Amino acid sequence: MPTRVNRQTVDLSVYPDLLVLYLGMRVNRLYGIRTFFSFGRKISESVAGKPDGLLLHEPVYYSFFPMNMGMRQYWRDLPSLLAFARSEPHRQWWLDFLRDSGGTGFWHETYSIKGGMEAVYDDVPKPLGFGRFAGIRRARGPMFGSAARLGRSDGDSPVLSETDLYES
Repeated sequence: MPTRVNRQTVDLSVYPDLLVLYLGMRVNRLYGIRTFFSFGRKISESVAGKPDGLLLHEPVYYSFFPMNMGMRQYWRDLPSLLAFARSEPHRQWWLDFLRDSGGTGFWHETYSIKGGMEAVYDDVPKPLGFGRFAGIRRARGPMFGSAARLGRSDGDSPVLSETDLYES
């Protein structure tokens, strides 16, 4: 017997600067399983601390082969997200990962209620998400930081600079 659908929606007007992030880590090599699980613990601990501006953190399973799992996060605004990303230990994890991905790849896609979307794919061997239809380019210069890729000036400089990564 058919049942009537209970159709609901949400009022996001109280979140005028909302950002939604999808993040993922993909195992590229067998030894990447260790990296994958170590980052999972670190991230769980960091979000358990309830960073200011993080509204919700949810695990997401993309695929089991290749192993590609991650999370979806809802942030109040870009300044809150960037403050978290610049804080320790997150900043150091990011720098360490970008110097050696440990047999994994990492990616994120950001969607802003104000408009604008951006993504970055680090050591991801096959395009996914936006990269499957929009094409891939190097994340250098104005494409290096997420705020600039979103077309936003309220992010100031990237969490890590190109100098931090490539000249240290």
